[in-house]
Amino acid sequence: MAGSLAGEEATAVGGRRGGPLIVTEDVELLDDLLRLCAAAGAEPEVHHGPPGRRGSWERAPMVLVGDDAAARCRGAGRRKGVMLVGRDQDDPDVWRRAVEIGAEYVLRLPDSEGWLVDQIANAAEGVGRPALTVGVMGGRGGSGASTLACALAVSAARSGRRTMLIDADPLGGGIDVLLGGERAEGMRWPDFAQSKGRLGGGALEDSLPALHGLRVLSWGRDDEVVIPPQAMRAVLAAARRLGGVVVVDLPRRVDEGVAEALAQLDLGLLVVPGELRAVAAAKRVASTAGMVLDDLRAVPRGPYASGLDGRWVARATGLPLVGELPWESGLLDSQDDGTPPGGNARGSLARFCAAFWDQAAVAGHTSPVTGPPGGGTA
Repeated sequence: MAGSLAGEEATAVGGRRGGPLIVTEDVELLDDLLRLCAAAGAEPEVHHGPPGRRGSWERAPMVLVGDDAAARCRGAGRRKGVMLVGRDQDDPDVWRRAVEIGAEYVLRLPDSEGWLVDQIANAAEGVGRPALTVGVMGGRGGSGASTLACALAVSAARSGRRTMLIDADPLGGGIDVLLGGERAEGMRWPDFAQSKGRLGGGALEDSLPALHGLRVLSWGRDDEVVIPPQAMRAVLAAARRLGGVVVVDLPRRVDEGVAEALAQLDLGLLVVPGELRAVAAAKRVASTAGMVLDDLRAVPRGPYASGLDGRWVARATGLPLVGELPWESGLLDSQDDGTPPGGNARGSLARFCAAFWDQAAVAGHTSPVTGPPGGGTA
């Protein structure tokens, strides 16, 4: 395994936490906040003032205090995640009230609704470090990219990482077939084709087939479905929020949906067979993908034509070398027996993937929370 990805290993995020605490007697404001909680997939706790029972104010992942309830919350303990919410855009006393209750943000509806939905969903899901997201592409048809994507996902799941495998190649035949799960119950891409905005990470995970310790999003067996960029964006963003590892099997042709997937990758792997025509084709794929993806690396695959080796292939494509994809005899026979690519922990392919994950890590892909539109920090 050549090269390294220095940093801290991706961490999985646990199950969902409770919803926000809402403190208000304003019926119209409460209706708005309940609607936003429903959009975020969160179940809130509602009070007219600071909760009487011990720990509820402190335990909630976030607290939404209505303008009408600020005076009643002055004596509540100081904590993070308190937001003062109202509608009056010109209230001169709002900042004073925010300081009195220790609010981090002042939100004005409806301007801040989209931002607030994201924050409620993040709080309810307990979002931490996003998943390390790795995409696999083939330098030419039949290069073995789908096999490597499966093996990486199976290896990650076997090591205890929370893992999702996403098939972004509608013409690839369905990656669930490689895992022996084409009949497994669960949702497929056609069920998400109309997705927009935000998907709940937990809901996405629970809806997908579970195969070999990981969750798989693949294609249906019916007519081809076009996945719009907004649907690809929503699905991948939800998968990344879960933490752990996301592996994406990508086609060589880059359309708007694939470009959206490339934009969310931390790292791309380009599988390049060791022959001149494959190298020439891979250079074109690398050039196109590189317009969106900053970190694309070569995974040469033998057997090599005379005079070629893995380092030559990497240099010819102009990409850093991750390592040479090993040949594993009996791989097709193993699949017929129900063993997926990488399923044999002692096989050369599984050892390659284990070495990759041992080196792969997240150097810090989270971005700071930005302030909400129509409001600000207190």
